[in-house]
Amino acid sequence: MQTRLKVPPTKSALLAIQRQEQFLVSGYSLLERKRELLTRLVYERLAHYRQLRREAQQVLESAYRSLAITQLRMGTRMLRQAGLGLEPAIRVRILARSNLGVEYPSLTAKPRPMQPVSLMWTDTSFDQTRKGMAELALILARLGEAETSLRRMLAEQRKTQKRVNALKNNVIPRYRETIRYIEQALEEEERNSLFQIKTLRAKSEP
Repeated sequence: MQTRLKVPPTKSALLAIQRQEQFLVSGYSLLERKRELLTRLVYERLAHYRQLRREAQQVLESAYRSLAITQLRMGTRMLRQAGLGLEPAIRVRILARSNLGVEYPSLTAKPRPMQPVSLMWTDTSFDQTRKGMAELALILARLGEAETSLRRMLAEQRKTQKRVNALKNNVIPRYRETIRYIEQALEEEERNSLFQIKTLRAKSEP
Protein backbone atom coordinates (compact mmCIF):
# COMPACT_ATOMS: atom_id res chain seq x y z
CA MET A 1 0.00 0.00 0.00
CA GLN A 2 1.30 3.46 -0.90
CA THR A 3 2.37 5.62 2.01
CA ARG A 4 1.37 8.88 0.30
CA LEU A 5 -0.86 10.25 -2.43
CA LYS A 6 0.27 10.71 -6.01
CA VAL A 7 0.12 14.50 -6.34
CA PRO A 8 2.58 17.06 -7.70
CA PRO A 9 4.68 18.80 -5.00
CA THR A 10 3.20 22.25 -5.56
CA LYS A 11 1.86 24.91 -3.20
CA SER A 12 -1.66 24.59 -4.60
CA ALA A 13 -1.57 20.82 -4.07
CA LEU A 14 -0.27 21.36 -0.53
CA LEU A 15 -3.13 23.72 0.33
CA ALA A 16 -5.69 21.31 -1.13
CA ILE A 17 -4.26 18.31 0.73
CA GLN A 18 -4.12 20.27 4.00
CA ARG A 19 -7.79 21.23 3.66
CA GLN A 20 -8.72 17.62 2.92
CA GLU A 21 -6.66 16.40 5.88
CA GLN A 22 -8.47 18.81 8.21
CA PHE A 23 -11.80 17.60 6.85
CA LEU A 24 -10.77 13.97 7.42
CA VAL A 25 -9.65 14.70 10.97
CA SER A 26 -12.99 16.37 11.67
CA GLY A 27 -14.82 13.39 10.18
CA TYR A 28 -12.69 11.04 12.26
CA SER A 29 -13.65 12.88 15.45
CA LEU A 30 -17.35 12.64 14.59
CA LEU A 31 -17.08 8.95 13.73
CA GLU A 32 -15.16 8.25 16.93
CA ARG A 33 -17.91 9.97 18.92
CA LYS A 34 -20.53 7.93 17.07
CA ARG A 35 -18.57 4.74 17.76
CA GLU A 36 -18.45 5.54 21.48
CA LEU A 37 -22.19 6.23 21.63
CA LEU A 38 -22.99 3.07 19.66
CA THR A 39 -20.76 0.99 21.94
CA ARG A 40 -22.58 2.33 24.99
CA LEU A 41 -25.96 1.64 23.37
CA VAL A 42 -24.90 -1.89 22.45
CA TYR A 43 -23.95 -2.67 26.06
CA GLU A 44 -27.19 -1.16 27.36
CA ARG A 45 -29.31 -3.12 24.90
CA LEU A 46 -27.31 -6.27 25.53
CA ALA A 47 -28.09 -6.06 29.25
CA HIS A 48 -31.78 -5.45 28.44
CA TYR A 49 -31.82 -8.38 26.00
CA ARG A 50 -30.25 -10.75 28.52
CA GLN A 51 -32.80 -9.73 31.15
CA LEU A 52 -35.66 -10.35 28.71
CA ARG A 53 -34.22 -13.75 27.82
CA ARG A 54 -34.19 -14.76 31.48
CA GLU A 55 -37.78 -13.59 31.90
CA ALA A 56 -38.85 -15.32 28.69
CA GLN A 57 -37.29 -18.58 29.85
CA GLN A 58 -39.26 -18.46 33.10
CA VAL A 59 -42.53 -17.61 31.34
CA LEU A 60 -41.87 -20.32 28.75
CA GLU A 61 -41.38 -22.99 31.40
CA SER A 62 -44.51 -21.89 33.28
CA ALA A 63 -46.64 -21.78 30.11
CA TYR A 64 -45.57 -25.24 28.98
CA ARG A 65 -46.15 -26.73 32.42
CA SER A 66 -49.68 -25.36 32.29
CA LEU A 67 -50.11 -26.67 28.74
CA ALA A 68 -48.94 -30.13 29.79
CA ILE A 69 -51.50 -30.22 32.61
CA THR A 70 -54.31 -29.10 30.29
CA GLN A 71 -53.28 -31.67 27.69
CA LEU A 72 -53.43 -34.44 30.28
CA ARG A 73 -56.86 -33.38 31.47
CA MET A 74 -58.47 -32.67 28.10
CA GLY A 75 -56.49 -34.83 25.71
CA THR A 76 -54.64 -33.67 22.62
CA ARG A 77 -57.65 -33.95 20.31
CA MET A 78 -60.01 -31.94 22.50
CA LEU A 79 -57.31 -29.36 23.17
CA ARG A 80 -56.84 -28.82 19.44
CA GLN A 81 -60.58 -28.51 18.87
CA ALA A 82 -60.89 -25.99 21.68
CA GLY A 83 -58.20 -23.85 20.06
CA LEU A 84 -59.81 -23.81 16.62
CA GLY A 85 -61.15 -20.43 15.57
CA LEU A 86 -59.58 -18.52 18.44
CA GLU A 87 -58.26 -15.07 17.57
CA PRO A 88 -54.63 -14.11 18.26
CA ALA A 89 -54.00 -13.59 21.96
CA ILE A 90 -52.10 -10.33 21.52
CA ARG A 91 -52.27 -7.22 19.36
CA VAL A 92 -48.93 -6.05 17.94
CA ARG A 93 -48.06 -2.69 16.42
CA ILE A 94 -44.66 -2.12 14.81
CA LEU A 95 -43.17 1.28 14.01
CA ALA A 96 -39.80 2.14 12.49
CA ARG A 97 -37.39 4.08 14.68
CA SER A 98 -33.93 5.47 14.08
CA ASN A 99 -31.07 6.22 16.45
CA LEU A 100 -27.56 7.29 15.39
CA GLY A 101 -28.43 6.36 11.82
CA VAL A 102 -29.59 2.86 12.78
CA GLU A 103 -33.15 1.89 11.87
CA TYR A 104 -34.88 -0.73 14.00
CA PRO A 105 -38.46 -1.74 14.84
CA SER A 106 -40.28 -0.28 17.82
CA LEU A 107 -42.92 -2.74 18.96
CA THR A 108 -46.04 -2.26 21.05
CA ALA A 109 -47.74 -5.49 22.12
CA LYS A 110 -50.93 -5.66 24.18
CA PRO A 111 -53.08 -8.61 25.25
CA ARG A 112 -56.49 -8.93 23.62
CA PRO A 113 -59.62 -9.73 25.65
CA MET A 114 -59.87 -13.47 26.14
CA GLN A 115 -62.36 -14.95 23.69
CA PRO A 116 -64.86 -17.32 25.36
CA VAL A 117 -64.89 -20.95 24.26
CA SER A 118 -68.30 -22.55 23.77
CA LEU A 119 -67.16 -26.15 24.17
CA MET A 120 -68.66 -27.72 27.28
CA TRP A 121 -65.87 -30.20 27.89
CA THR A 122 -63.03 -27.69 28.28
CA ASP A 123 -61.18 -28.00 31.57
CA THR A 124 -60.77 -25.09 33.98
CA SER A 125 -57.02 -25.22 33.33
CA PHE A 126 -57.63 -24.35 29.67
CA ASP A 127 -58.17 -20.65 30.38
CA GLN A 128 -55.10 -20.57 32.61
CA THR A 129 -53.07 -22.10 29.80
CA ARG A 130 -54.39 -19.51 27.36
CA LYS A 131 -53.35 -16.71 29.73
CA GLY A 132 -49.91 -18.25 30.07
CA MET A 133 -49.50 -18.54 26.31
CA ALA A 134 -50.64 -14.94 25.82
CA GLU A 135 -48.06 -13.79 28.36
CA LEU A 136 -45.43 -15.87 26.56
CA ALA A 137 -46.37 -14.31 23.21
CA LEU A 138 -46.01 -10.83 24.71
CA ILE A 139 -42.54 -11.38 26.10
CA LEU A 140 -41.36 -13.22 22.97
CA ALA A 141 -42.49 -10.22 20.90
CA ARG A 142 -40.49 -7.90 23.17
CA LEU A 143 -37.53 -10.27 23.00
CA GLY A 144 -37.65 -10.28 19.20
CA GLU A 145 -37.70 -6.48 19.16
CA ALA A 146 -34.73 -6.32 21.55
CA GLU A 147 -32.76 -8.88 19.54
CA THR A 148 -33.37 -7.11 16.22
CA SER A 149 -32.37 -3.68 17.52
CA LEU A 150 -29.31 -5.13 19.28
CA ARG A 151 -28.18 -6.94 16.13
CA ARG A 152 -28.55 -3.81 14.00
CA MET A 153 -26.81 -1.60 16.57
CA LEU A 154 -23.95 -4.07 16.78
CA ALA A 155 -23.60 -4.22 12.99
CA GLU A 156 -23.49 -0.42 12.77
CA GLN A 157 -20.98 -0.26 15.63
CA ARG A 158 -18.68 -2.70 13.85
CA LYS A 159 -19.01 -0.82 10.55
CA THR A 160 -18.22 2.46 12.28
CA GLN A 161 -15.25 0.87 14.04
CA LYS A 162 -13.83 -0.24 10.68
CA ARG A 163 -14.21 3.26 9.26
CA VAL A 164 -12.56 4.79 12.33
CA ASN A 165 -9.66 2.35 12.06
CA ALA A 166 -9.27 3.02 8.33
CA LEU A 167 -9.12 6.78 8.87
CA LYS A 168 -6.79 6.52 11.85
CA ASN A 169 -4.37 3.90 10.53
CA ASN A 170 -4.47 4.39 6.77
CA VAL A 171 -6.19 7.41 5.24
CA ILE A 172 -5.11 10.24 7.58
CA PRO A 173 -1.48 9.00 7.83
CA ARG A 174 -1.28 8.94 4.01
CA TYR A 175 -2.46 12.53 3.81
CA ARG A 176 -0.04 13.62 6.52
CA GLU A 177 2.82 11.82 4.82
CA THR A 178 1.87 13.55 1.56
CA ILE A 179 1.86 16.93 3.31
CA ARG A 180 5.29 16.21 4.78
CA TYR A 181 6.59 15.12 1.38
CA ILE A 182 5.31 18.25 -0.39
CA GLU A 183 6.63 20.55 2.34
CA GLN A 184 10.06 18.94 2.09
CA ALA A 185 10.00 19.17 -1.71
CA LEU A 186 9.02 22.85 -1.58
CA GLU A 187 11.72 23.58 0.99
CA GLU A 188 14.27 21.84 -1.21
CA GLU A 189 13.06 23.80 -4.22
CA GLU A 190 13.34 27.04 -2.25
CA ARG A 191 16.89 26.21 -1.16
CA ASN A 192 17.84 25.45 -4.76
CA SER A 193 16.31 28.72 -5.91
CA LEU A 194 18.22 30.67 -3.26
CA PHE A 195 21.42 28.90 -4.21
CA GLN A 196 20.89 29.74 -7.87
CA ILE A 197 20.18 33.39 -7.02
CA LYS A 198 23.35 33.61 -4.94
CA THR A 199 25.32 31.97 -7.73
CA LEU A 200 23.99 34.42 -10.30
CA ARG A 201 24.75 37.37 -8.03
CA ALA A 202 28.26 36.11 -7.47
CA LYS A 203 28.83 35.79 -11.21
CA SER A 204 27.43 39.24 -11.90
CA GLU A 205 29.68 40.97 -9.39
CA PRO A 206 32.92 42.43 -10.88
